[in-house]
Amino acid sequence: MPKNEPQNIISTVASYGKRLFSFIRGRVNTDEDAEDILQDVWFQLSNQPEAGAIEQISGWLYRVARNKITDKYRKQKEERLEDFTFEGEDGEVNFREILLAESYSPEEEGLKKLFWDQLFLALEELPENQRYVFVQNELEERTFQELADETGENIKTLISRKGYAVKHLRNRLQNLYQEFINY
Repeated sequence: MPKNEPQNIISTVASYGKRLFSFIRGRVNTDEDAEDILQDVWFQLSNQPEAGAIEQISGWLYRVARNKITDKYRKQKEERLEDFTFEGEDGEVNFREILLAESYSPEEEGLKKLFWDQLFLALEELPENQRYVFVQNELEERTFQELADETGENIKTLISRKGYAVKHLRNRLQNLYQEFINY
């Protein structure tokens, strides 16, 4: 690292630290998660071979932060699906009950892991704008108004996108869900 790069990194942290933390914090559930992701961003910047050659440092930082947030979702913990539900014959069933159920056998644990894997695969199948609205509203518990303010989109458009996402996820996961509850 050239002699002046540590100083550039220090000034970058000073310039962007609070704004970047706020950006990340608005997309994760806890301050601790936001701090961890922010630390990962700074670590990646410090390991960048030519950090001084990054033309748009703010764009680079926010892109890395978004990628780190996405990575966090891919390694999602069970607690994140509190409000994700499926409408069964008896009414609404909370997926959290399934995903957090105690596993008494390796088969049950394997089925639960399969369900998680399929959920994230189904999320990846969604168009980016639908996935984003679903993840932000359902998993991150952000309001449609917050999303509308951030994206500049109409609230009704965001609600429609989430509706399409929910329909896709329900259709995609219905058979697996039935297998799980009938196991």
